[in-house]
Amino acid sequence: MDIKQLWVNIQDFWGALEQHPLLQSSLALLLLLVIALVLGRVARYLILHGAKLLGRQPALHWVNDLRHNKVFHRLAQTTPSLVIQFGLHLVPELSKTSMIFLGNVALAFTILFMVLAISALLSALLDVYARTEHARTRSIKGYVQLAKMVLYVFGAIIIVATLIDRSPLLLLSGLGAMSAVILLVYKDTLLSFVASVQLTSNDMLRVGDWIEMPQVGADGDVVDITLHTVKVQNFDKTIVSIPTWRLMSESFKNWRGMQQSGGRRIKRSLFIDASGVRFLQDEEEQRLTQVHLLTDYISRKQAELKAWNEAQGNVAAMSANRRRMTNLGTFRAYALAYLKSHPDIQPNMTCMVRQMQTTAQGIPLEIYCFTRTTAWADYERIQGDIFDYLLAVMPEFGLSLYQQPSGMDLRSGLLPAALGASHLPEPQKQVI
Repeated sequence: MDIKQLWVNIQDFWGALEQHPLLQSSLALLLLLVIALVLGRVARYLILHGAKLLGRQPALHWVNDLRHNKVFHRLAQTTPSLVIQFGLHLVPELSKTSMIFLGNVALAFTILFMVLAISALLSALLDVYARTEHARTRSIKGYVQLAKMVLYVFGAIIIVATLIDRSPLLLLSGLGAMSAVILLVYKDTLLSFVASVQLTSNDMLRVGDWIEMPQVGADGDVVDITLHTVKVQNFDKTIVSIPTWRLMSESFKNWRGMQQSGGRRIKRSLFIDASGVRFLQDEEEQRLTQVHLLTDYISRKQAELKAWNEAQGNVAAMSANRRRMTNLGTFRAYALAYLKSHPDIQPNMTCMVRQMQTTAQGIPLEIYCFTRTTAWADYERIQGDIFDYLLAVMPEFGLSLYQQPSGMDLRSGLLPAALGASHLPEPQKQVI
């Protein structure tokens, strides 16, 4: 069959449809919808491909920000609705009422995608601004969020006005009269809705996040996020329901960053008894050089101290004028070397052993590092193993942990010294 014959058959078929106006207009609308969708796909491909080619130019690197925020994608989505708007007058036997209704629906979709495109453009401008020097001291994210909120409100009003074929000013006047009643009746709902939008748009909370909010007794995983409440399952399997608006008005801790980083922090102190801190003797230095974690440290430290003392001349003969190694400093270096060689400690994160301000309970020696795992049970096991070992190896350096006197200490040491051993009653013998 040639093309001419095919065209004649189409004309005959279309002429036969003239006897059924409703069927003819329905098929024409379906054909218009198919054409609009096809043109939309073509426009999307051309626009996105062209934007990708432009983004490769060094001078047009900002085009990549527009592309990553889907500005061109949103603009391409307006093509089908625009085709339907301008193609409705080609549909035969279409009533005026249907044409107005379908035209308003298509126009509403056009406005919707234009609003989304403008919102994406604001996000792209925020990304461009974030790379400037001013962004380090002045953030415009709050202003962009306010602009988006105003844009969504006016966009929603215009879309609703378009669908009902009324003036937007009429809706604004009616909304102003009802705003007081709406705010009074739906106060909690509006607060929760705004909070939900803020939490979602800023990616502050997700289902599965571990959050901590002591003021409401929440410390566990988020299991559900609804309009009014956020449900948190604590680690004791209890459920806490938090009003959504409280997550915006009050502070809470989200542990997602720790879980995504791949390392969990250990931050705990050993309280050293200050009475045991002293200089190392020569034989002690010689003995500690055999510890493989301290060999390099002691050799380097001895060379440094020797050079410094020789530079002082004759005054270095006096003990107070001479630098020497201490058992606390050597233990601190050993603890740091032990952490850096530990297979379960993250080497790419901060790792240090620091001496804190001396307190009445001794000298705090803080262990600060990150484990390779974020699992709670493994984290506690690793932390326990590290401190078990450090507590056990501490006497090798002549150090001891500070501990307040207990009842047993008083009974076995202080009371005999205060009362005299002769005044204490003899222990009674057990009769078997």
